[in-house]
Amino acid sequence: MFIVTTQTLENYGAHAESGKFADGQNYWKFKGGDTYLVEDLDREQDAMAFVAALVMENGIGYKEYPSAVMPVKEWAWGLPDDGGEEQSCRDYYLSQVKRVSPNNLKDRKTVNDRTWITKGMTETEMEVML
Repeated sequence: MFIVTTQTLENYGAHAESGKFADGQNYWKFKGGDTYLVEDLDREQDAMAFVAALVMENGIGYKEYPSAVMPVKEWAWGLPDDGGEEQSCRDYYLSQVKRVSPNNLKDRKTVNDRTWITKGMTETEMEVML
């Protein structure tokens, strides 16, 4: 299992102008991204390509692309240790993970359907994966 993170960019120049580099009206800013837990694939490059196929967008006003891939264990080591606090930063990060698998694509109703993606994981689930 792997974690793939994405990065998004927004072109503020496309809000009121053409947003094109050729016109000098581009103004790109980094925005957020998402964290995907990719299950049922054995290689990092397959996990990254799978997430790219799901989310990659390359428009004049918005872009999203995979930016990093790593084993779940490596990602888990980088999570903050909040010492078991009731509302922890660590729990928030775990709750935001989007769980995807190529085996679940059959549940997708349309190409843009995202209802089959499960969101969140618990500390216990993560420990089982490690």
